[in-house]
Amino acid sequence: MENRFETVIPTRYWHRLSGGKIQCDVCPRACKLNEGQKGLCFVRGRENDQIKLFTYGRSSGFCVDPVEKKPLNHFLPGTSVLSFGTAGCNLACKFCQNWDMSKSREMDRLMELAMPENLAETAQALGCASLAYTYNDPVIFMEYAMDAADAGHAFGIRSIAVTAGYMCTEPRYEFYQHMDAANVDLKGFTEEFYFKTCGGHLQPVLDTLIYLKHETKVWLEITTLLIPGANDSQGEIEALTQWVMDNLGPDVPLHFTAFHPDWKMRDKPPTPSQTLIRARNTAVKNGIRYCYTGNVYDPEGGSTYCHNCGAMLILRDWYELGKWQLTENGECLKCGASLPGVFNGEPGHWGRRRLPVRIAAFAKD
Repeated sequence: MENRFETVIPTRYWHRLSGGKIQCDVCPRACKLNEGQKGLCFVRGRENDQIKLFTYGRSSGFCVDPVEKKPLNHFLPGTSVLSFGTAGCNLACKFCQNWDMSKSREMDRLMELAMPENLAETAQALGCASLAYTYNDPVIFMEYAMDAADAGHAFGIRSIAVTAGYMCTEPRYEFYQHMDAANVDLKGFTEEFYFKTCGGHLQPVLDTLIYLKHETKVWLEITTLLIPGANDSQGEIEALTQWVMDNLGPDVPLHFTAFHPDWKMRDKPPTPSQTLIRARNTAVKNGIRYCYTGNVYDPEGGSTYCHNCGAMLILRDWYELGKWQLTENGECLKCGASLPGVFNGEPGHWGRRRLPVRIAAFAKD
């Protein structure tokens, strides 16, 4: 870009409608906008007769996390990742657990300025193996995320999309050409849940999952937050895990995580650990080899086992790695079976630390 500090940039995925409106084509929401209006996501809007991104280079905060917190259990285990998001979201989940960022409509939330090269330099200085676009959803700031990914790749730093997968076909194709890994939130497995609780639709998310697994080299893991009485019935868990097995195969890791009351669903209780264990057992019964529990203390449900001989390959205590029984290429030391994923020698040792970061402290003159 000519001005490296420009934070409002033109975008590509939109078209004109009869009657004067312009439709944004990044996600299935298909916001139809008059001049001066913004889409539901808040960060994309119409200005000067085109759709622009208003948050390029602006973030609601940066933090170094363990990669397992994304959650990714088969992607460079034990390494650290520089995480950030912007504001806004293209879904309207009533249970959002990052609602202060994703539901924000205030540009003042975006206090930190960081161009893609700043992110790459900071990640390198902090010893991070990856950048993660998270907290809200990188779909809505895709241009910023793609440029950050390219800047990171120049330093050998990989990129992770933590996303709801709610995206249209053409931008999906471009976006994932820049990503190395993705954790996709499969928020439930009924159209009713997606429509009434998330303000969206199920099928586009399934389309994203199928695309990632069968048409890209992006490492894929899936997370489903189980909400008591909303999406945790045995029938729905059976249907979800059978769909994953039938359409994605046995090797895509699936995470069932615990809900806590937040945003507009404070009337629901926290998810009992037994619900997560039941869901994990159902997934295993249906053929999924790597299923995990999250947001609860469950070393058994958080650890990785060889699908061939049953040996424990990686012991996890929250985000701390213990026992490690893999070769540098990700093969079981006991039987030699390969563990699907992305491995690079010995595991990292970042552990469970969380380190807030001010990008300005790493800026180069």
